[in-house]
Amino acid sequence: MLQLSSNTKYFLYHQVVDMRKGIYGLCGLVQNVLQKNILDKDVFVFINKKHNTLKLLQWDTDGFALYEKKLARGTFEYQKERDENTAIQLTHYQLQCILQGIMLKSIRLKKRFVR
Repeated sequence: MLQLSSNTKYFLYHQVVDMRKGIYGLCGLVQNVLQKNILDKDVFVFINKKHNTLKLLQWDTDGFALYEKKLARGTFEYQKERDENTAIQLTHYQLQCILQGIMLKSIRLKKRFVR
């Protein structure tokens, strides 16, 4: 079961993805393009061209977990990174906002201590 935790790293894939890709197609993107280890407990986020479907991929100790959310109306909003060779690292709070349809540009957070 997917739980959004501050102890987990979340990486947003920097390009649009064909949502016909399954677990192994998405694993190939993570390993070959992002140069990340898929067997870490990181969560990788993929969004389609229309920005209405999102997939989350995670290694879950004994197998892969793939979660998909397709919006009936509206789109997922996120800030695009200029460097196309890296993944955008998200916090659990940012991912939660993306999933709930909150625009990240309009959020202003107060400074907090981060270790």
